[in-house]
Amino acid sequence: MAALQARLARFAAARNWQPFHTPKNLAAALSVEASELVEIFQWLTPEQSARVMDDPESAHRVRDEVADVLAYLLQLCEVLDIDVLAALSAKIDRNETRFPVPEK
Repeated sequence: MAALQARLARFAAARNWQPFHTPKNLAAALSVEASELVEIFQWLTPEQSARVMDDPESAHRVRDEVADVLAYLLQLCEVLDIDVLAALSAKIDRNETRFPVPEK
């Protein structure tokens, strides 16, 4: 994960994009890319959405949008000095407490 974040930082630095990579702009870009991912599934039935990766063209679109979402999330975490894996682990810990396994 750290290697990908460093690669993204080098990519942005080589293009002098750092001034635009503010938390606000990165969060907005993340939202846009997530919306583009949602758009692929928008009018599909649950069954069609489960088979979206069977079609090479739609699979390519899904992979690209997932990559865009992850890229902006990693860049946001880099700018805000968030360890994304630690944040996820802590969130899972909290959810395990908030939503205990139902008793049988």
